[in-house]
Amino acid sequence: MRFRLKRLLKKQRQRLIPLIHIQVRDGKLETKGMGAWYSYWRDPYHLLLTIPWPGFLILICVFYVTINALFALAYWVGGDCIANARPGSFLDVFFFSVQTLASIGYGAMYPKTTYANIIVTIEAMIGLVGIAVMTGLAFARFSRPTARVMFSRVAVITPHDAKPTLMLRAANQRRNMILEAQMRVYLMRDEVTVEGQFMRRIYDLKLLRNQTPNFSLTWSVVHIIDEFSPLYGMTPESLTQTNTILIISLSGIDETVAQVVHARHSYGANEILWNNRFVDIIHHAPDGHRYIDYNYFHDVLPHDERG
Repeated sequence: MRFRLKRLLKKQRQRLIPLIHIQVRDGKLETKGMGAWYSYWRDPYHLLLTIPWPGFLILICVFYVTINALFALAYWVGGDCIANARPGSFLDVFFFSVQTLASIGYGAMYPKTTYANIIVTIEAMIGLVGIAVMTGLAFARFSRPTARVMFSRVAVITPHDAKPTLMLRAANQRRNMILEAQMRVYLMRDEVTVEGQFMRRIYDLKLLRNQTPNFSLTWSVVHIIDEFSPLYGMTPESLTQTNTILIISLSGIDETVAQVVHARHSYGANEILWNNRFVDIIHHAPDGHRYIDYNYFHDVLPHDERG
């Protein structure tokens, strides 16, 4: 009974969530300790899908060398069980393991004892399963749809049609279309309720246009700051004091792969510029045609200046 109680207390201690530190850096909230109680090694499939390609390849190489070294050790322990292998040579049995795991079968070395044949059988099965798993993982990584959407480095609050307006830019960096694209903008800030309870509140910002049938070039995202807007009455100082963050979320269907793609961006309080406007990127050529100059995509000017 005492042993079962100790095991239960140990499991409960392992489930305890450590403290998560929240701090503001460059106008954005950062959290530390989010992964302290959770290890990616407990979810290896998710790890192998999300780790960068260099890390993925390194893990595959480490696994491949390790599994061959373990089987080579098993052959080496069995003594002179591999024909044409130098007695006591770990290098020979290692390369024999490589040939067995990959089903190469050059024929120069082969098992000559029952013990070696048993190890070969086990290794052959593991090799077949391993190749199938690695092939599936590589395909899943290659086939995962991604969006290449560029957002302006800053957002601006500027008069638009005689109304204060929050504006930001987005551009599709690929030469295809994102069909049925939808844009959502969320505002997050610290608030204290009437009862004195602190909370992190999220607001949906109403956009002048939150969807488009096809997103191929640029998109100017516009939110009118009226009396119904959570930004109404806010100042640069109040945005900083309340740790305000804008979260931008774009989703749509990539016409090339016919799958849903997502893009996300965020703006801290110091990345929201007041009484500034974006430089126009649409220009008129002498022949009457229009063109877009992305060199000015991130540029802004004070509202009373022309550019």
